Amino acid sequence: MAKNDAKSTYYITSPIYYVNDVPHIGHAYTSLACDVLARFHRLDGKRVKFLTGTDEHGQKVEKAALAKGTEPKAFTDEVSENFRALSPLMRFSNDDFIRTTEPRHTRSVQALWKRLMDRGEIYLGAYEGWYSVRDEAFYDEKELTDGPGGKKRAPSGADVEWVKEPSYFFRLKNWQDRLLALYRERPDFIAPDSRRNEVVRFVEGGLDDLSISRTSFKWGIPVPGDPAHVMYVWLDALTNYITAVGYPDEASSDYQAFWPADLHMVGKDILRFHAVYWPAILMAAGLEPPRRVFAHGWWTSEGQKMSKSLGNVIAPKHLVERYGLDPARYFLLREVPFGQDGDFSHRALVGRLNGDLANDFGNLAQRVLSMIAKNCASKVPQHGPATDADRALLDAASALLPKVRAELANQQFHRALEAIWAVVADANRYVDAQAPWALRKTDPARMAAVLHVLADVLRRLGILVQPFMPDTAARLLDQLAVPPAARSFGSLAVETGLVPGTALPRPEGLFPRFVEEEAAPAPQRS
Repeated sequence: MAKNDAKSTYYITSPIYYVNDVPHIGHAYTSLACDVLARFHRLDGKRVKFLTGTDEHGQKVEKAALAKGTEPKAFTDEVSENFRALSPLMRFSNDDFIRTTEPRHTRSVQALWKRLMDRGEIYLGAYEGWYSVRDEAFYDEKELTDGPGGKKRAPSGADVEWVKEPSYFFRLKNWQDRLLALYRERPDFIAPDSRRNEVVRFVEGGLDDLSISRTSFKWGIPVPGDPAHVMYVWLDALTNYITAVGYPDEASSDYQAFWPADLHMVGKDILRFHAVYWPAILMAAGLEPPRRVFAHGWWTSEGQKMSKSLGNVIAPKHLVERYGLDPARYFLLREVPFGQDGDFSHRALVGRLNGDLANDFGNLAQRVLSMIAKNCASKVPQHGPATDADRALLDAASALLPKVRAELANQQFHRALEAIWAVVADANRYVDAQAPWALRKTDPARMAAVLHVLADVLRRLGILVQPFMPDTAARLLDQLAVPPAARSFGSLAVETGLVPGTALPRPEGLFPRFVEEEAAPAPQRS
């Protein structure tokens, strides 16, 4: 079994994205949440691995390639790059980008298959039942609804078809009791609680053995010893999480350091695969399941479900181009409690940009840095004896890291940001109460001390918002002359990280206000 020192390493994964699609706000949302956690843990002193990538096999991909008149590999080479390009666009800090068509992944999946076969967990039979090509999933009759023309539909709304073909099966039924025991022993294995309850009810309702191979198409990883079969796409896709840490070499340094994964971040539509099938497969192979699976909600657009037919699917590129990268990153994780469904609206994003960012945080930084430039010769001011008001604000800033750490441990991004912005509000009230512009005439030494307190609070805020808004945080810390080596969370423990007399650059605004154009169009769609 792997030896994962949770205090020194952190392994987080996004799902690998299916290449028959183009990146949209939902993909960006999942990877953004992973990116914030990866950045946070790096700043907190941990060795981090953040994995994302693309899922490139299956009947759906084969059909999409055929429709474009190209081979599946050429098709996936092209489309995978669209998802790879999401990282520089959104400033995602992933350490690895995996493709299921890579040789390292083929080796890993085939080794896992052989291991399961050797342990008696796989057998050859025949599958007959309802299958959705779009979802790459099998469904029980009781899960289906009637669609137009008498067609059966999956819970997702996708059409299903009756298939009958030879298939290898994984003995999932044998793992029902062990899965339920896992959920009891580790109540935080699945989050949020509403999703955990759904999974528990599903497993308690009884499990059937899982079909894990197909013979009706060829675009997949061949089953070892029986190349007429290709592996069921989800067995192939899920295995990417251990491929990326070196499986089947369990003695490798990465496997020992990072497995089991600390967190699989997924959308709620694929929770069953990650919280039922995946841990069962791992336990059957004698491997440890991940520590936690979090299923977040979906975004609607101006109150409507996003769909290609409605033309309201929001492309990340257009979001960034219209509102700016860091405002977009902030809005997505601040607007909606993580785990719930949320609605994207232009008005709500502009409200956050002009309110939380420009008016509150941006104005605080601009006021303080401009007063320092004007009244302290553009140098870090001298500190002085701390008053009760000084200490209250500094203590509030000092208390932020454990608060943010606790909220992010539960993937409560909105609460972490609320805690940070509470100190932003405290600092704004402190400026008004202390009135350093008046102290300039009556008590210049006290003015300097007040501005030093505010500058140091800005330093702490800048360090803490780095995971959420890396570019803006860097610009703020640059304006405070905080060297790169002093921007980790370890530097927050320093009573004051600013040396009086240090020259500061000219202040620049952090968040330009969003000004509506006349008859402004809605965000561009893809």
